[in-house]
Amino acid sequence: MTSSARASRPLVLAGGALLLLALALVALMPARPSASAPASTVAASAPAEASADVGFARDMAVHHQQAVEMSFIVRDRTTDAAVRRLAFDIINTQANQRGMMLGWLEMWGRAKSSPGPPMEWMGHTVTPRGDGALMPGMATDAELDALRAAKGRDAEVLFLRLMTAHHRAGADMAQAAAAAAGTDEIRNLASGMVLGQRSEIALMADMLKERGAQA
Repeated sequence: MTSSARASRPLVLAGGALLLLALALVALMPARPSASAPASTVAASAPAEASADVGFARDMAVHHQQAVEMSFIVRDRTTDAAVRRLAFDIINTQANQRGMMLGWLEMWGRAKSSPGPPMEWMGHTVTPRGDGALMPGMATDAELDALRAAKGRDAEVLFLRLMTAHHRAGADMAQAAAAAAGTDEIRNLASGMVLGQRSEIALMADMLKERGAQA
């Protein structure tokens, strides 16, 4: 055996020992339930099906989806820099938050939608009126059509009014979730939503005044 081969032998043995140790540690790690695992295999720390955490994540994901939709609409109906900047912020913030909530539902092994009516987790239910407004603050199909048809200042004012109502209801829902949630994820996210949406409500009130309109 050459001197170089003898010198490399301890390194090979050491590498093999480290590999075996790593494999042993992996084998000892608890397995994570898959997204498709039945409820009985979901980790004990996952919130219950009827919890505020699950209900809020489902409902606010739907609420946010419409806010993003309205923001995309107004972005293409005005050239006003302030309104387009607000729309851009809402698109990015609420699309990101929606993704987080859907991801948690996946991780918890919960369906992303519920067969029951919205807002049961708040202790009261909402019966959709069939006009597209599934929850308080949401715009109706007719209001969305009007926003699509508007241009310039008219589109700006309508958007700001619709989004103000949307944010007010969203902040109320988030405040309820922050108080009732059992997970840090939902408590922290909901608390941040309350502050963020109330701040934007104040901003939109100023923007409406600048355009000679009221909320």
